[in-house]
Amino acid sequence: MAKFQYEAMNAAGQEVKDEVDAPSSEEAIAKIRALGYFPTKVKQKGGQKKAGGPAGPGGKRKSVGGGGIGGVSTKQLTQFTRQLSTLMDAGLPILRSLRILEQQQKPGVLRVTLRAVAEDVEGGATLSEAMFRHPRVFDRLYCNMISAGEAGGVLDVILQRLADFMEKAQKLKRKVIGAMIYPVAVLTFAFLIVAGIMYFVVPKFKTIFSDFDTQLPGLTVLLLDMSDFMIGITRGPNGEEVPMTIPGWVLIVASPIIVFAIWKLTRQFKGGRFALDVFKLKIPIMGNILQKSSVSRFTRTLGTLIAAGVPILEAINITKDTSGNELYVRALQRVHDSIREGESFAAPLKATKVCDAIVVNMVDVGEETGDLDKMLIKVADNYDDEIETLVAGLVSMLEPVMVIVLGMIVGFIVVALFLPMVALVNQLTSG
Repeated sequence: MAKFQYEAMNAAGQEVKDEVDAPSSEEAIAKIRALGYFPTKVKQKGGQKKAGGPAGPGGKRKSVGGGGIGGVSTKQLTQFTRQLSTLMDAGLPILRSLRILEQQQKPGVLRVTLRAVAEDVEGGATLSEAMFRHPRVFDRLYCNMISAGEAGGVLDVILQRLADFMEKAQKLKRKVIGAMIYPVAVLTFAFLIVAGIMYFVVPKFKTIFSDFDTQLPGLTVLLLDMSDFMIGITRGPNGEEVPMTIPGWVLIVASPIIVFAIWKLTRQFKGGRFALDVFKLKIPIMGNILQKSSVSRFTRTLGTLIAAGVPILEAINITKDTSGNELYVRALQRVHDSIREGESFAAPLKATKVCDAIVVNMVDVGEETGDLDKMLIKVADNYDDEIETLVAGLVSMLEPVMVIVLGMIVGFIVVALFLPMVALVNQLTSG
């Protein structure tokens, strides 16, 4: 008989740490659940860790991941969840449902993962325990909702809610990305055209201007200097042309890569993530969209978890880990700590000042009426509608702004190239 240490949540959402005697991890989990607890971590005392989250059977943890080449996309996982929900609702056993969906998948990571999950379920593991062994395919939120559905005997309902949650998140993401494709494409092609003019066309005018016996206007000199920078030419101490070590076009092409690398490096540190996330929320217009997206994401996630029967403290921990914004991570941690000390949800959320007053008020009403999950999902739906309006407004505003900016760039090039011609004509006329 082995001794297992465990961490769990009780019905009130409070954390419980204790030990239990059992011949195996499966028996330990069963005993913990029989006590009315929701296990989050179980490990054999003096041995290796058996699981993270609801523990999976056995000491060896297989992991088929979606983090590399040929990974599992969110679209694939959403489709699988919807299909599994439909099969479960039709009354098919879970093992047969997994086998059917495995055969329908194209060769790849998801098919291999489903085969491994089906084998674990056939060996006696629950679906959540089998999925917890593949954290790069089924994240913590996904597995905890499955576990809550199993514990409450409503797995088919939970799968439907999970599929709805994933589909709405994907729909919002597609709308934001789709709205940004047009301005990004226009700006990219405009940059390429201007760069081509600066690299190939302006140098030919420079050769023509060198034959003029006249002083070039300042605007033209600025344009020629910009063209020289693109080509890789600079001025020496005596005004002579000197080749640059790195041409300007290389620096321009490399600058987005450098900025992206610095961004990724900075996000490796908690302080860096916090600073970048605060900076993103301060960007005019776009920051408002990102702020509402973050609120929509955490309220929908938290509401879905609570509706699934996950204890409030565990639900906040999962939401915190999947919020995607360090500012909201810290805010939810404060809310978690306050609730553990016996406070309500709305008061500490208001103290963090990361949400509008209407969000706090709806959470407060949800706590008083016992419909916190419904209120959180309603907040998410309202914010999704606002995000769609803001994105549409942003795109409408960007179109005239892009036309004006491109017109100014083209006008600058045309005026800079033709000013010397006007000066030359005036000189010839006066002569």
